[in-house]
Amino acid sequence: MGKIKNITVLFFLLLNTFLYGNNTGTYYDNQREKLIKIIKQEVKNTSNYLRKDSLDKRVIDAINSVPRHKFVPFYSRLNAYENRPLPIGYGQTISQPYIVAIMTDLLNLKPSDRVLEIGTGSGYQAAIAAKIVKEVYSIEVIEPLGLKAKKRLKRLGYKNIKTRIADGYYGWKEHAPYDAIIVTASAGHIPPPLLKQLKPGGKMIIPVGSFIFVQHLVLIQKDQKGDLTTRQIMPVRFVPLTGKH
Repeated sequence: MGKIKNITVLFFLLLNTFLYGNNTGTYYDNQREKLIKIIKQEVKNTSNYLRKDSLDKRVIDAINSVPRHKFVPFYSRLNAYENRPLPIGYGQTISQPYIVAIMTDLLNLKPSDRVLEIGTGSGYQAAIAAKIVKEVYSIEVIEPLGLKAKKRLKRLGYKNIKTRIADGYYGWKEHAPYDAIIVTASAGHIPPPLLKQLKPGGKMIIPVGSFIFVQHLVLIQKDQKGDLTTRQIMPVRFVPLTGKH
């Protein structure tokens, strides 16, 4: 089945070359533009959850500039700009673009920020954040997936992303504190080590809940005194955070 999918995609790429000449990215550029329109409409549709009806332009620009088709398996490239999660192997997925966009936006990232990501996956979310901030540190517990993402990010020229194979529940304390933390897998509770590594004034976004029951996207803010406030954003569906914790 995989070979058939690969042949289909290869045929499509050859057809695209025939239609558009050497500019084989034309199809993907068009698909990204359509995706941006869909995301903007989804934000308006869910404005009551988000408490806003538009996203930071820097987030939109990042979504529009990162080639999502290079972060999915070859056989999924035709579907790369659909607004839905896609399998990337090892029981994991690349998140829905709308979810990536709103999670990034809710952190109110600044150019000078240092961001910790838990769950590198294919590297797509890290690439989006890296377009906006100074440094991204990303942790993946599944070694083959993490190694592939590291090579992919290097190949695509992302020099401000550092990756590590480890249990993300415990964070990456060597580079703490972080201005923002983004967790791309659901947890039954908010990991205390991550709260400790969040800088005063920083924000963390995390899906909380079990894989079987309802999960909610939760935004946590730490004030300058270290006190925490939480805000439940909306129901979501993520693969669970894994590890030995």
